[in-house]
Amino acid sequence: MKELVEVIARALVEHPDDVVVTQTESGGSLKLELKVAPSDMGKVIGRQGRIAKAIRSVVKAAASREDKRVIVDIVQ
Repeated sequence: MKELVEVIARALVEHPDDVVVTQTESGGSLKLELKVAPSDMGKVIGRQGRIAKAIRSVVKAAASREDKRVIVDIVQ
């Protein structure tokens, strides 16, 4: 899952080297924290959060194949 979020985020931003995804697992759920450069934050979130919602939907669909629950947070 971590690699999937990294690939999607790097394709969206102007500074792909600043993309960092941190993975934390607790119980049956997996938490992914996405950090990007401050200037790229708007590109990852999108208008009214549409891009962020799409990223979460894709990751959730991929996680459902493995019967895991995934939470994607975009942090500064």
